[in-house]
Amino acid sequence: MRQADDIKAVDQVVTKDYAIYHGDACELIRAVPDGSVHFGVHSPPFEGLYKFSAHDRDLSNSEGEDFWRHYGFIIDELLRVTMPGRLHSVHCMQLPTSKVRNGFIGMRDFRGEVIKAYERAGWIFQSEVCIWKDPVVAQQRTKSIRLLHKQIIKDSTISGQGLADYIVTFRKPGDNPEPVSGMFDAWVGDGSIDISRNAYERDAARMRAEGRQPWSFEQWASVLVWQRYASPVWTDIDQTRTLQYRNARDEKDEVHISPLQLDVIERCIDLWSNPGDVVLTPFLGIGSEVYAAVEMGRRGIGFEIKDKYFQQAVKNIAELYAARTTDLFAEAAE
Repeated sequence: MRQADDIKAVDQVVTKDYAIYHGDACELIRAVPDGSVHFGVHSPPFEGLYKFSAHDRDLSNSEGEDFWRHYGFIIDELLRVTMPGRLHSVHCMQLPTSKVRNGFIGMRDFRGEVIKAYERAGWIFQSEVCIWKDPVVAQQRTKSIRLLHKQIIKDSTISGQGLADYIVTFRKPGDNPEPVSGMFDAWVGDGSIDISRNAYERDAARMRAEGRQPWSFEQWASVLVWQRYASPVWTDIDQTRTLQYRNARDEKDEVHISPLQLDVIERCIDLWSNPGDVVLTPFLGIGSEVYAAVEMGRRGIGFEIKDKYFQQAVKNIAELYAARTTDLFAEAAE
């Protein structure tokens, strides 16, 4: 991790496993060496939808062409710091339009705009996955008339389906010098698949009865996990498994905070990085991406411009360390 004299930040926490910085990502990322990041994942502000702080450098306060110029700088820098052949994942969604802002009720292809922005910068569009979201929960949260049943009764031409999340992933051109290899040994999701030893023995017995040679336990489990991860639609994400935001809101900011689900972050990290790799997020928020990276044996780097988000990230990741230390003492006592 980089030391205090390398990166000029308002505040920072630097350890052997992670480095998080309070300040403007557009400035802080310049200190990250070329090709030093193995993987990245983030959820950018959705242009025009929410304001996260009153800071004039906050990307969420940029709109239209200003937003894409501002975000474009981050996209260029992510390309520079990423190792050749390695990946960066972006969480996004399509955006609803409104009569007040847009003059009509409909949808905007924000996902497509993100993809085009990365391709213009030189990234290769590698893959995408659609993440299912409960339309009932979405309606309760957003109050969108598109999702109201009474709108179906009144005039269904105004109604529409809920807005899914997407993870769009991009690859930096070039040959990857350090392959991400090996089988999956764990499952991240809502618990709907069983990769226990008992489940394996049942499946292996069935295969032997059919005259087939079963795989090893390790390969059997890895194939089951990959079949789920390879799906173009993830319907098995626990939407409630997020970091706690506690006091990260600010009365003078727009009341919105929605941490990215840890299931999503952990799947991306498991899929596209090795233990010990550096995982970077330019929008740290309350610490979700760095938290997951550290918990999974990677090294995390993150930048956050909002002071209360940064302070909460510091607490969240510190609590992870405290919990891990407690677990180690418990194991030693057994």
